[in-house]
Amino acid sequence: MASKTRKLAGAVVAMFTLALAGEARAQAGDYPNRPVRVIVDSAPGSANDVLARLVGEKLGQIWGQQVITVNQPGAGGGIATRAAAGAPNDGYTLYLAGASTFLALAGAPGVAPNLPIEMPRDFMAIGMAALQPMFIGASHSLGVSSIGELIERAKQKPGEISYAATGRGRITHLTMELLGKMAGVRMQLVAYTGGPAQAMTDIIAGRVNVVLDGYASLAGALTSNSIKALAVTSAERLREFPDLPTVAETLPGFQSGGWNVIIAPLGTPADIARKISADMRKGLDDPELRARLAALGAFVRHMTPDELNAFSQDEQRTWRPILEQVAREGQ
Repeated sequence: MASKTRKLAGAVVAMFTLALAGEARAQAGDYPNRPVRVIVDSAPGSANDVLARLVGEKLGQIWGQQVITVNQPGAGGGIATRAAAGAPNDGYTLYLAGASTFLALAGAPGVAPNLPIEMPRDFMAIGMAALQPMFIGASHSLGVSSIGELIERAKQKPGEISYAATGRGRITHLTMELLGKMAGVRMQLVAYTGGPAQAMTDIIAGRVNVVLDGYASLAGALTSNSIKALAVTSAERLREFPDLPTVAETLPGFQSGGWNVIIAPLGTPADIARKISADMRKGLDDPELRARLAALGAFVRHMTPDELNAFSQDEQRTWRPILEQVAREGQ
């Protein structure tokens, strides 16, 4: 009797397991059957926001569903990270996370307690959305036309040259700290968590001297010559901007850039995660989308989830000395 009971129980478990597997396949097969939200850790109009909308538009075309961008700036990305981590893990909430949310220094003053993101501990990796070299521009009132001239001016006026960045501890802030360290100068951070539009008013008016962000954030001001383009932070000149020097031409070895990844709450069904990753790769291979991204100074670099985990860990090791310096100096 006991043997029959065990066999019956085993059969029930097997049937239940098969039913769950079939349900998971069905979920992945018809995913998505309603709108998908993509949380972004910065304000509308920022480089991250523009990228999220471009990628979301392409995914929406592939899926035949609306992809909604949800902006949740603040706390150096901590607000968006907390919202994404606490979202249902059903594949209908994704997070387009910027580099800065991975590069915070845990426990440093002003850093949200849920940062930095560590992968794969905190989120499920989906794929790399884009790399975004940053552009450095200056107010015309500063009277400089190159990175070399900016460095000379900063040496003449230690601590007096100000620069706008998208928040303390963000990749923009860290990049300018790296530039200052390599050039032997000190500049003053002015943090703008409200996005580039808020900073542009002060840059154009000359109340702040320098700005650093992705091209998508600065395009209007640069193309209208409202600010002076100084350099790009990529290792080599960008094909779309051949006349714009790199910082490395003045400071050999300098390289920095933003990057954005799509990640999902832990526990998201593996089948759905794989589908999102495959559809994302398909969308990013679209020539039209690649051209639109390149025009904004952003570039596609495919990564598997495992490669993305390794990449984020390597970036954290690379930036740790700068993060620790910033924390020591109380910047």
